[in-house]
Amino acid sequence: MTRATTVRAVLAAAVLLVSVLITLTMSPRLGLDLQGGTRLVLQAKDSATTKADRESTDRTLEVLRQRIDSLGVAEPTLTRSGEDRIIVELPDVQDPRKAAEVIGRTAQLSFHAVQGPGTEQEKEKEKGKGTGLTLPDEEGRLLALGPARLTGAGVKDAGASFDAQQGAGWTVALDFHKGAGRDWTRLTGEAACHPAQDDRRRVAIVLDDQVISSPQVDPSIGCNVGLPSGSTQITGSFGADEARDLALLIKGGALPVPIEIVEQRTVGPTLGAAAIDASARAALIGAAATALFIAFVYRLFGALAAVALAAYAVISYAALVALGVTLTLPGLAGFVLAIGMAVDANVLVFERAREEYAERPGRSLGSAMAAGFRGAWSAVADSNVTTLIAAGLLFFLGSGPVKGFGVTLAIGVLASMFSALVIARALTEIASRSRFVSDYRGVNGIARPGRVRTWLTRRDPQLFRSSRRWLLISTALIAVAVLGIVVRGVNLGVEFTGGRLVEYSTSRPVDVETARTALAGAGFDDAEVTTAGAGDLSVRTGDLSNDEEHALRAALAEEGGHTTKVRDELIGPSLGDELRRNALIALAIAILVQLGYLAVRFRWTFALASVAALVHDVIILVGAFAWLGRTVDGIFLAALLTVIGYSVNDSVVVFDRVRELWAKARRVPVVTVANRAVLQTVPRTVNTGMGALFILAALAVLGGDSLADFALALLIGICVGTYSSVLTAVPVALVLEKSSKAPPPARKRAPRRTSGGGAKRRDPLDNGARV
Repeated sequence: MTRATTVRAVLAAAVLLVSVLITLTMSPRLGLDLQGGTRLVLQAKDSATTKADRESTDRTLEVLRQRIDSLGVAEPTLTRSGEDRIIVELPDVQDPRKAAEVIGRTAQLSFHAVQGPGTEQEKEKEKGKGTGLTLPDEEGRLLALGPARLTGAGVKDAGASFDAQQGAGWTVALDFHKGAGRDWTRLTGEAACHPAQDDRRRVAIVLDDQVISSPQVDPSIGCNVGLPSGSTQITGSFGADEARDLALLIKGGALPVPIEIVEQRTVGPTLGAAAIDASARAALIGAAATALFIAFVYRLFGALAAVALAAYAVISYAALVALGVTLTLPGLAGFVLAIGMAVDANVLVFERAREEYAERPGRSLGSAMAAGFRGAWSAVADSNVTTLIAAGLLFFLGSGPVKGFGVTLAIGVLASMFSALVIARALTEIASRSRFVSDYRGVNGIARPGRVRTWLTRRDPQLFRSSRRWLLISTALIAVAVLGIVVRGVNLGVEFTGGRLVEYSTSRPVDVETARTALAGAGFDDAEVTTAGAGDLSVRTGDLSNDEEHALRAALAEEGGHTTKVRDELIGPSLGDELRRNALIALAIAILVQLGYLAVRFRWTFALASVAALVHDVIILVGAFAWLGRTVDGIFLAALLTVIGYSVNDSVVVFDRVRELWAKARRVPVVTVANRAVLQTVPRTVNTGMGALFILAALAVLGGDSLADFALALLIGICVGTYSSVLTAVPVALVLEKSSKAPPPARKRAPRRTSGGGAKRRDPLDNGARV
C-alpha cells in the first residue's frame, strides 16, 4: 500500500473504533416527540416597570428552573431562545394544565398594612394614596391596603405544613432574609399600635394582586416592637395541594416580567415509541435495499461502498450522541434520509472512474480509481456545500424539531463525505491492487461502462435540439401547480396559522360526523375533525385553553369511551405569524445564497439556471400538496429546504461537467457540450436517485402517519428535482448563453501524465465506452 492509503486506512479505523465505543457506551438524547412529554415556549412580556430584555429573561429562566425542580419532573430542560423566549421541555408530563398554571404565574408576593374603613370619598382617597387594592372586613366594608412594605424577594424559604395543634389546617411557613426580617418586624410593630380586633392591626399578604391571607398581629405584641423572629405563617383554609403550590411559587420567587405561553406541544409516549420502531424498520430495509442496489450496479466496489455506508451510519450516529444533539422525529427522518444521500459521493467517484477507464483501457484499475476520486472532487465538494447551506438555514431559521433536522442533516453530510473520501477510498484502493480484482472486469464493477452508459452511447440522443420544448413542459407543470394553489388553497398547519391541534385515540371507534356532532353539542362549533390514521381523531380549533381542551376530550369520551391524548400542539397567533414570516425568509435566503454561491463557483448563466430550476421545484411541490390537500407545516418546510439542496446538488453535478467539457473544447457549440455533459452524468443521476428513493419509499410505507407527509414531500421533490436539474436548468442556461457575450470557461492545467504505452487520448466530448 502507498503511504496515503495507509494513512486513510488508519484514520478510518480510528474514527470507526471511537464511534463504536461511543455507540456502545452512550445513550442518545431523545426529543419529547420520541419519548413523550410536554414542550412549552414562553414569551416574556414588557410589564409596567420592567422591559423584557436578555437579562430579565435569564432571571425569569432561573425562577422557572426552581419551580420546575420542585415539581419533581425528571430531567427537565430549560433554554433561552433569542432575547425574550424560554423553551421548557418536561419529559413524561402528559397533562400540561398544572405545569402551565404553576410555571406561568407571576407570583408577585407583597405584604401590606391595612388601612381603616370610611366613607366612599375617604376610600377613594385612600386608594389614591395606596395601591388600589381592597380587603372586605367581617361586615362587608372595604378596607384599603397601603403600599407594599415587603416583597417576595425578601423570603428566604417557604414550606407547606399541616398545623393540627392550632387547628389552622394547612399553612405556609415563611422565613425571611436578615434585612427583610427587620422590615417584617417594623411592619408588624406598626400594626400592633392599633387596638386588638381593629382591622388596622391586620397585615395583608397579597399574591398577584389577590389577598390570600390577612392575619391579626397577636395581642401580646407591643406597639413598635413587632415580631422579632423573622418568620411568619400564612393561613387561609388551604388544601394540601394549594398550600404546596403556594409554597413552591413563593420559594421560587417572583418572575421579573410576566410571561405567556405562545407554543405548547404534548406527545404521548406510545406515539414516540411507534415512530422510533417505524423509523428503525424503514432505515434497515431502505439501507439494505440501497446497499444491494449499489452492489448490483458496481459489483465488488459497490459492496465496499455498502460497507462504507454502514460505517457512515455508525459514525454519524456516534457524532449525534457525542455532541448531545437532541434526536427528534424529523431529525430521525433526516438521519435515515442522509443514508440514501451518502451514496451520492460514491456514485460520482465510480462513474468518473468508469469514464477514466473507458478513456484509457490500458491503464491500471488503481490509476482509474485515483483519477475518479480526483475528477469527482469538485462536484462532491460543491454539491455537499449546497446541502450544508440548506441545513444551516433550517437550523438558524427553523424552530423546535426543524432545528434538529438541520443539525442531523449537517452531521450526515459531513459524515458521508468522510465515509466516501476516506473509508470507501481506502477500501477500494486496497482492493484495486489485487490482480484478481483487476483482471476480472465482471468482479470489480469499474472496468465495464454499465448498462445506462452503454445504451446512451448507442443512441446518442440529442436532448437539446429544441430547448424551448422542455421549457414549455416546465411552464405547463408550473401552471398546473399554481392552479392548485389558487383553486384548492394551501392547507397551512397550526404552526403557521396559530391555534390548537389535538389527536385522540378512543377505545371505541368514532366516525368523524359523530365526533363533530358531539363537539358541537359541547360548545365547540368551530372544531375541525378529521381522521389521523389507525382510527385516531384529529381536532383542530382556534384559541383553546387547557381547561377547554379537557372539556373537549370529555365530550369525545362520551362517544368513544376511554379517550387518550396522543398529540397536542398549541401555537399562539403571534408565533404563527412569526413562523410564517420566517418560512418565507428562509426560502428567500435559500434562493439568494444558492444564487450567490453558484455565481462564484460557475458562470452567472449557470447560477440563474440552477435557481430557476430551484424555484420550479418549490412551486410544483407546494402545488402538489395543495392538490392533495396535505398539510404544509414545519416538517414540510424541512422537506422543502432539503429538496432545494438536492435540486441544486443535481444541477451542480451537471454544470460542473459542462464547464469541464467546454473548457476542453472551447470552439464546440455550447448545445453540443451540454448534451454530452448531460449524457455523461445521467448514470450518476439515475443511480443516486434510486438510492434516495429506496430510503424514502421505506419511510413512506413503513414510517407511519407521523412521517408520511415528510416522505411524500421528499419523494415528489426528488423526482421533480431530478427532472428539473437536467430538463429545466440546462435549457434555461442555453437560452441565457445565447444572449451572453462571456467567453467559454478557461481550461485548467492538467497534471503531466505518461502515455501508458502510447495510448491515444480520445476526443474530450466522446461519450465514453465502446461495445
